[in-house]
Amino acid sequence: MSLQVVALSQAEALVGGGPSISGQAYLSVFVVLALLAGAAWALKRTNTLRRGALPIVVETAVALGERRTLVVVSVEGRRLLLGLTPQSIALVTELTAAPPAFGDRLDASLAEPRS
Repeated sequence: MSLQVVALSQAEALVGGGPSISGQAYLSVFVVLALLAGAAWALKRTNTLRRGALPIVVETAVALGERRTLVVVSVEGRRLLLGLTPQSIALVTELTAAPPAFGDRLDASLAEPRS
């Protein structure tokens, strides 16, 4: 085979639009994206579970004005109302226990025998 024929065949291969992407490459990209999505979901799920196990939980916060806030915090079974400013944190009062959640009340109501 002459050198000119080899050069022409290589040039035609390059001009032809380049290599096409195979189905296996698409499948590989899809699998990697699915694994990334699964890892992100798992990370978010474990972060949510970890947040519920913290000893201090901020139940609610209300802004009162320029950098002043009232916050209800649960700590070791106690509910505290705190006043926050840029310079200090003050205990306003200790609140009574929170009422049971709706789901807990519903379960208790359904467990009671009907007469």
